[in-house]
Amino acid sequence: MLHQENDPTRSPVTGLLLAAGGGSRLGGRPKALLPYRGAPLVEHAVRALVDGGCGRVCVVLGAAAATVQARARLDGAEVVENPDWAAGMGGSLRVGLAAVSGERPGGVAAAESGAALVVLVDQPGVSPRAVARVRAAYEGPASLASAAYGGRRGHPVLLGAAHFAGVAAAAEGDRGARAYLRRHPPVCVECGDVGDPADIDTPEDLARLDD
Repeated sequence: MLHQENDPTRSPVTGLLLAAGGGSRLGGRPKALLPYRGAPLVEHAVRALVDGGCGRVCVVLGAAAATVQARARLDGAEVVENPDWAAGMGGSLRVGLAAVSGERPGGVAAAESGAALVVLVDQPGVSPRAVARVRAAYEGPASLASAAYGGRRGHPVLLGAAHFAGVAAAAEGDRGARAYLRRHPPVCVECGDVGDPADIDTPEDLARLDD
């Protein structure tokens, strides 16, 4: 039986938003600040996580982090920075998992979570319904699940806490959790009817933000 949580503020699943990218193929425009439906992408992604049932949300920033925090409303979200963001998404994932698991610089304690639900800031089509559907696959710290779109794996990805160390060890460059998930196939949760995994990587992709 799938884990059910009636109160999302007490959910063991933390939303983890990777939003550190510098948009090198977009003329150096930080992806977090790209406008979408009247707000920066980072705000839209945080709202998708909250509306999808994640009572706790961690946001990993990198490129222009101070500017993003000044311009975007991230009320209620925990913000952590990846100073080595230019080395790729893998480093941001490691920083984010450390924050979700309660690790803080200087030994400051923080809440721990049973799982991280990972989304990327440049996928505005990942809806709250997709978040909720993958989040519902949580059955405990050993859980491992991902959204699928027409049978093809995508985000959100649910990483139970038992997998954090293995994912962090395998996360290098821009691979994120990909290598780990190849060795440990997750449960796939079809979300093609409630979301779109298309990302914003090139100037041509910016047209998707006008929808």
